[in-house]
Amino acid sequence: MHSECCSTWVHLRACLTCGRVGCCDSSRRRHAAAHVRESGHAPARSIERGETWAWCHEDELFLTPDGKGPEADRRGLS
Repeated sequence: MHSECCSTWVHLRACLTCGRVGCCDSSRRRHAAAHVRESGHAPARSIERGETWAWCHEDELFLTPDGKGPEADRRGLS
């Protein structure tokens, strides 16, 4: 897994195509988004402890193992 992140970051994301790790859009340098723009690799996942979701930048889809998405609990779907 290759990382290009700065020393301070908010959250880390891993590219599901090549494994590159970059900091999220809430971080100052936004390395994960830059990787998507430069490589065209759309799917990425969170590598934060306790998080199991992924995001497809191309389709703008939030992906979870159960397929319900982040709003499921609030909508009463869980």
